[in-house]
Amino acid sequence: MIENEEQAKAYCAERCDADAMERLTAFIKLLAEENERQNLVSKASLSCVWQRHIADAVQLLDHVPRETSPWLDLGSGAGLPGLILSLVRPDLDIGLVESRRKRFEWLERVKGEFGLSRCTIHGSRLENVESHENAVITARAFAPLGKLLDLSSRFSTRSTIWLLPKGRSGAQELSQQPAKIRAMFHVEQSLTDPEAGILVGTGRPIQP
Repeated sequence: MIENEEQAKAYCAERCDADAMERLTAFIKLLAEENERQNLVSKASLSCVWQRHIADAVQLLDHVPRETSPWLDLGSGAGLPGLILSLVRPDLDIGLVESRRKRFEWLERVKGEFGLSRCTIHGSRLENVESHENAVITARAFAPLGKLLDLSSRFSTRSTIWLLPKGRSGAQELSQQPAKIRAMFHVEQSLTDPEAGILVGTGRPIQP
């Protein structure tokens, strides 16, 4: 379990090259500056940003084979986790969906700042994004599980990996789904929060 900033930064350093760590460090500065203009993350979380946001995103890479691509991140907001993953692995095709204009503009600025040519930002509601297949779909605080799967199933295939960071509600949300959905997913312990889990699944959700 990652318990502090030092451990979180060391965890990231084990999984990132030197250039990626430089990008992450620069991103943290940009995030703090932009947070003064719009509420991207809670101010309190900036004091533990490596643990709360950076390592929290980087841990998702442990659940997929290294070259897996493309990814689709739903409701990216401040870029969590999609933009962080693109900063760590700019060689992967990663799409971010964010409908709020100010946050979309922020994501575009950061993409340009770091030259993330394989990062695509969709500035619209998910319902308006053209269907396309993804190897990985992730979402942090996007929607309750049932609604999330209903909205995003069309972006998945039978081999799509789902990585859905959840707080305490993860296991409860999963228990309320139909049996075929429960069979798709299991809960992994988050490394950055003892009370949080990650719903990990494979396949295309069966629609009712």
